[in-house]
Amino acid sequence: MPDTFHLNPATYLDLDTLEQVIQQKHSIALGDDARQRIEHCHHYLHQRLAQSDAPVYGINTGFGALCNTSIPPADRTQLQQNLMMSHACGTGAEVPAELVRLMLLLKAQSLSYGHSGVQVATVQRLLDFYNRGIVPVVYQQGSLGASGDLAPLAHLCLPLIGLGEVLFEGYRLAAADAMHLFSWQPIALQAKEGLALLNGTQFMLAYAVHTTLRARRLLQAADVIGAISLEAFDGRPDPFDERLHRIRPHAGQVAVARHIRELLHGSELQVRPKTAVQDPYSFRCMPQVHGASRDAVQHVSQVVETECNAVTDNPNIFPESDAILSGGNFHGQPLALALDYLAIAVAELGSISERRTYQLISGQRDLPPFLVAEPGLNSGLMIPQYTAASIVSQSKQLCTPASVDSIVSSNGQEDHVSMGSNAATKALRVLENTEQVLGIELLNAVQALQFRRPARSSAALEQVVEAFQAQVSFVATDRVLYPSLHKAAEFVRTYQWA
Repeated sequence: MPDTFHLNPATYLDLDTLEQVIQQKHSIALGDDARQRIEHCHHYLHQRLAQSDAPVYGINTGFGALCNTSIPPADRTQLQQNLMMSHACGTGAEVPAELVRLMLLLKAQSLSYGHSGVQVATVQRLLDFYNRGIVPVVYQQGSLGASGDLAPLAHLCLPLIGLGEVLFEGYRLAAADAMHLFSWQPIALQAKEGLALLNGTQFMLAYAVHTTLRARRLLQAADVIGAISLEAFDGRPDPFDERLHRIRPHAGQVAVARHIRELLHGSELQVRPKTAVQDPYSFRCMPQVHGASRDAVQHVSQVVETECNAVTDNPNIFPESDAILSGGNFHGQPLALALDYLAIAVAELGSISERRTYQLISGQRDLPPFLVAEPGLNSGLMIPQYTAASIVSQSKQLCTPASVDSIVSSNGQEDHVSMGSNAATKALRVLENTEQVLGIELLNAVQALQFRRPARSSAALEQVVEAFQAQVSFVATDRVLYPSLHKAAEFVRTYQWA
């Protein structure tokens, strides 16, 4: 992939491409086709407005419940600016900078299809912010996820007109001051532009992209960490036999069983005689549980990719058929349901992980209680399990679906909303929780494996164990453990899982 990535409406933007663009820090530019489509649509809209005074929502009318209020031509620019200012009502924690930059990219992508009526200069300024590292200050709370993510997108786009705040090179600046550094003038919003910028799902979509990419890596981590725990617990290979999964062939289940077989290949521990006839479900049912989460994340990935390649503002303009249609493409229900599903799928990886940790510290199968040589004098790894249990409980609470709620707004005009923004922020919290829970399991699994020496696991798993031990040392006697827990979570987040 070149150093500059071009937004091209004819090219499908998938998650793998997005991940590559983000990780390799490509600059973003409008492709020729995108530029032509934007210009054509913008020209059509203004030609249409010059020829007719027929009401078109949000262009020559008010917004929401004020949609029947006519706006004269002289006030239409002010209408768009008023919209931007009045809707910037975000509160709560600030959105992380990497997610705000993703919002900029995704908003430009949605506008690049040429169905929104905006100027090329407006889309280009979004990309200028992205490429220059100017990050608008956006807040997490305030969106109902129905007329798009109105409040967060207002904060995202206020700096285009010289208002609001931005982060730049470690400093918090007034947007006007940041623009002055580059000799940029504020964008003079034209008809529909404020509405096009604020209507859309880019807040919840940025969270969905970010969380889904991390969840895909977490699926790999869960299999590897679970396999190390199986080895440390002296678990059996039978539950991963290909014949079992051939007769219940869910794709995720089959993939996880195959993955764990590959991870265990060549292990001395697996070929030793086993005393237990069966293992607890948290070990034996990894293909079924991890696999179901894998299938869920695959479904979510498809929904997210569809949204990445969609136009989500309103109304939408179709120059080729001389039509401006007001609909509901800004409604976040597809993402809201998917994000709730994602949170549940990721939380279950944490739930079963905590149970494996509990089994490892329970004093079974010739392992010392709490995985320490002198239990009693030492508490060993007793309390990390408490921590994991607490986190898992919180994740269960966060998995109450946001998408089943709706609160009427705008005097009843917007009478069903998705709450997708709340689904988005809590899905990320569940993912971060699960990264920590899997880190705690890995800490316990690597600790327990030392009590099986000199027997060795497979080369693949020993490589992970060695890398982890370089970050977190063996707990021989009691020590302050929270740094080890934090390092364990960071390892789960950053290790290149196979």
